[in-house]
Amino acid sequence: MAFLQVEFKSETLAMASTIHVIAPERREQEPCPVLYLLHGGSDNHTSWQRYTAIERYVADRQLIVVMPAVHYSFYSDQKTGFPYFTYLTEELPRVVKGLFHASDRRENTFAAGLSMGGYGAFKLGINCPDKFAAVASLSGSLDQRDRLGPSPAITNQTMLRMAHYTFGSTEEYSGSDNDLAFVLEKHLQAGVQLPRLYQACGTRDHNYTINEAFYDQFQGRLDLTYESHEGKGHDWNYWDEQIRHVLDWMMPVPGGGGI
Repeated sequence: MAFLQVEFKSETLAMASTIHVIAPERREQEPCPVLYLLHGGSDNHTSWQRYTAIERYVADRQLIVVMPAVHYSFYSDQKTGFPYFTYLTEELPRVVKGLFHASDRRENTFAAGLSMGGYGAFKLGINCPDKFAAVASLSGSLDQRDRLGPSPAITNQTMLRMAHYTFGSTEEYSGSDNDLAFVLEKHLQAGVQLPRLYQACGTRDHNYTINEAFYDQFQGRLDLTYESHEGKGHDWNYWDEQIRHVLDWMMPVPGGGGI
C-alpha cells in the first residue's frame, strides 16, 4: 500500500484542503472501492493513521482509504462557517476520482468514522443514500441535541460553541437535514433505498445512551447492525479493534470469513 498526503485548493471551501490517502500500489483493471474514514471532533485527518493500524488492516484489500480534514465542522454545511457537507459529497469525490484509480459507483463507496466522525458517516449515508453502499459509526454522536439545549450534557466549551456555529439552535437543528433520525424516518416512509448501517459503542462511552436510543428507534426497520461492548469507553484501543470488524462487515475479503 502507498500512503500519501494530498494538498489542493478546495473551490467549495475557498481555501487549501488536506487529505491523507492509503491506496493500493498495484492498479487493477477495475477502479478501486473507496472508504471515507472520518475523524472525531478533537482530532484531524492524521489521527486514524497515527493511532490505529489502518494501513495494515487494508493491505490485503483493493481499497482506497480517504481521510479528510474537516476541523470541528460535524461534517455539515455550517450555519456560521464552511460548507463541509457539500465539500465532502460533491467536490471531494471528484478530486479522489481524478487523482486515483477510484470508483464512484454507489456499490463501491463507503464511509466510517468515530464520535463526531460516526455522526458524519451516518449523515453521509442517510442524506445521500444514492451515493453510499454502507456506512459505519463507532461511538457516534448521533444526536446533537445534548449540545444545543439550555442545559447541555456536554461540558467542553469549544465543542458547544462549534455545535452552535454549525447547527444554530435546537429548533433549527430539529427537523433539518442535520437531524439524522428525522431524515431517516422520512426515507423509510418514502421507501428510499438506504445503505447498510453499522453501529458500535461501549457501555462506558458518553455516547452510549444516544446509540441505544437510535438503535431502539430503527431496529428491524432497515439493515442496521448494532454491537454494544461491555466496559468499553471512548478511546483509540476500542476504535482500533472495531475498525477491523467494520472492514469485514463492509467488504469481506474472499475466503477471509468476515464477521
